[in-house]
Amino acid sequence: MLTKTHESFYADRIAGMPSSSVLIQPCNRGTAPAILYSLMRLSEIDPKGIVAFFPSDHYCSDDEAFVRQIDAAYEIAAFRRELVVLLGITPETPDVEYGWIEPGIPLGNPVSNSVWRVSRFWEKPGQALASALMEHGCLWNSFVMVGHVNAFLNLVRHALPGLVESFESIRQSFFTTAEQAAVRDLYSAIPATSFSEDALSVQPDHLAVLRATGLGWSDLGNPSRVLSVIENKCVQTEWKSRSSYRENWRPATATGVGRK
Repeated sequence: MLTKTHESFYADRIAGMPSSSVLIQPCNRGTAPAILYSLMRLSEIDPKGIVAFFPSDHYCSDDEAFVRQIDAAYEIAAFRRELVVLLGITPETPDVEYGWIEPGIPLGNPVSNSVWRVSRFWEKPGQALASALMEHGCLWNSFVMVGHVNAFLNLVRHALPGLVESFESIRQSFFTTAEQAAVRDLYSAIPATSFSEDALSVQPDHLAVLRATGLGWSDLGNPSRVLSVIENKCVQTEWKSRSSYRENWRPATATGVGRK
């Protein structure tokens, strides 16, 4: 799922791809419309399919471990067709900028013994609460989600019926020349909606959480986390070199000269 205003960043990457494989929003209306639009398109292609959503600004240092966890999530979703499976990250610190998931009772399935029902969500708690959540085995919410198309759609229908009705009104335009105009008109009329806050957090009974460890996961939502990843990978970038030069440069004096 892409947004028209970001076209200069992705145009080269999607050149030559079939239009049916690329969804472009005319503008940003939050994560709920973006996810629902994707789901409704996918349900036309394969109503029995299992799908996954991956935030584009996240990082894992161990790709193989991440893939293993996603494979497990797919197996759990196949076993429990009515549930959406979230990937919960074992916290390294009581971070107050992440959303947290409180696990409930064990799900009980043959795939993994590290999967639970979701009890509730805690969105960006204060420091004391974040420490308590970490102590009680709560998990960072990675917003990586796996489930059957219909499991996702049922979740959104319960939480955001009006939004579903809006997209149902243009369903007949999907995969036709009329789709672009129909989507543009729809997006001009709908409010911004958060999938995490307005769908997931109000429907915990429809969710499971899989505990993931050892991924080296980080949400790259602020510059400090980006810089931390770069430093851990020992990558030297041109812009970082210039920044370091500016930070360390001193003007010439009677006893010395400007230096790095």
